[in-house]
Amino acid sequence: MNNINWAGNISYRTENIHYPKTVEQVQETIKKCSKIKALGSRHSFNRIADSTENQISLNATNKIISLDSTAHTVTVEGGMRYGELAPYLQEKGYALPNLASLPHISVVGACATATHGSGVSNGNLATAVSALEFVDAAGQVVSLSKEKDGELFKGAVVSLGALGIVTKITLDLQPAFNMKQVVYRNLPMAELENNFTSIMSSGYSVSLFTTWKNKSINQVWIKSIAKESAPEEASEFYSATLATEHMHPLEELSAEHATEQMGIIGYWYERLPHFKMGFQPSAGAELQSEYFVPLEQGYNAMMAIEQLHEKISPYLFVSELRAIAADDLWMSPCYKKACVAFHFTWKQEWSAVKFLLPLIEEVLAPYNAKPHWGKLFTMAPSVLQSRFPKLADFKQLVHQYDPEGKFRNEFLAHHLYS
Repeated sequence: MNNINWAGNISYRTENIHYPKTVEQVQETIKKCSKIKALGSRHSFNRIADSTENQISLNATNKIISLDSTAHTVTVEGGMRYGELAPYLQEKGYALPNLASLPHISVVGACATATHGSGVSNGNLATAVSALEFVDAAGQVVSLSKEKDGELFKGAVVSLGALGIVTKITLDLQPAFNMKQVVYRNLPMAELENNFTSIMSSGYSVSLFTTWKNKSINQVWIKSIAKESAPEEASEFYSATLATEHMHPLEELSAEHATEQMGIIGYWYERLPHFKMGFQPSAGAELQSEYFVPLEQGYNAMMAIEQLHEKISPYLFVSELRAIAADDLWMSPCYKKACVAFHFTWKQEWSAVKFLLPLIEEVLAPYNAKPHWGKLFTMAPSVLQSRFPKLADFKQLVHQYDPEGKFRNEFLAHHLYS
């Protein structure tokens, strides 16, 4: 089969893919390769997982290793995906604090790139990690934990695949909970000027979808903890009106694969993502970009992008705005700063998108925008590097576990080292 990513916009440059079934086989594979990269669920839109020599997939190692009901943690193998893990946790009375919009991504890949869900009080998915095990460039198994490794651990979680191949990861859990979600339509952007944080805080997880037309937010998705005696939903929300039918973020598409709305109560994992667990997304003809700016500058950043609406809209399916809590993980875009993320789902027209991204990066420059590590961006390496204050420490950490650059590919060499 062709070695391509989920969207089909990246053809990986090697057919040498290794599929180990044990940690020992991972060690053997790493020892015999001079260059190698981990290949996860292939949901990155850039070359962060690319290699010209070898890739290693942990698809065959996707078991739940243990559930610790004393520490309230779960430990899984490196190939586990959220869609497989979540129902198991619910059965045992547990939940994860957050999920991304798609449940089909791998736990390790999501954490390594600081991929996120939404919610002003919710950190990205990597903030749930309390321990991890990886095989370094020498083929040695390294175990790190939040409890015993402090700052070193904070550097290793969002690893960008640079430290080694993660074979085991432990996540903090919380008691299972039920949720509901409602959608409001046609929120004027002007309402966000004085209410940006209030609107982004109006639920456990909030997403704003816009096509950047008419200075309007097309849809507001509000995901809330379900309460037994909750009042009926208000018919209006900051001048937006309550949807009376299930919606897809792309309004012209059927809502069949979107998670249930209309205030219908369901398990946490059936509401936190935008799309259903049972729905396997086929390769989508799309491209994705995303930029993080400090939450308090969210409205100004939004209006800066809005000035480009005539250029952006013809090449866009939809944009999504989400809030993410601050964290202390070195290479996270939300390091020490609560952020709002501006996500763009583009039509698969790279020549046009490649022209638009520098324009977006330029208008977001006053807000020190950082890109999502797994999505498309054109930011100069010097600019990118200047926006991650712990980069020098991260490079020292990389050197400790991979002194010869076995896991360093063209993506890392260009963005972090050039």
